[in-house]
Amino acid sequence: MANQIDPRGPRFGAAITTVIAFSTFLVAIEDAQVAYTGIVILSVLFAWSVFASKSHPYSIIFKNLVRPRLSAPAELEDERPPQFAQKVGFAFALLGLIGFWFAPTLVAVSAGFVFFAAFLNAVFNYCLGCQMYLILKRLRVIR
Repeated sequence: MANQIDPRGPRFGAAITTVIAFSTFLVAIEDAQVAYTGIVILSVLFAWSVFASKSHPYSIIFKNLVRPRLSAPAELEDERPPQFAQKVGFAFALLGLIGFWFAPTLVAVSAGFVFFAAFLNAVFNYCLGCQMYLILKRLRVIR
């Protein structure tokens, strides 16, 4: 069985990502070159969550500063859907990171998609990447 996590941790990270992605989106509307810094930051954060999630700053902050102030979670969740969601976020961040060199508008598009997904998770507890994972699992595309 997969590791179980406190579902409030990914929501905490999504709230921070929402702010970064929205800021990047707003700046990208005016100047994609300046907004490129934001998409670089998002790419680094998503890569970190994909390749070394235990040492990710969001995880450390949640575990050491936020979690001790909360009551025990009502239930735990499988870590695989949120991990898949991080990979989807990383793909969108890479779209902006690489796409900038071909069409600078892709920075705004990428940041917009990341913002939308992170906002849904942070505010409504609806994880698009997690839902994608569950659909792909039901279709037996992934194990």
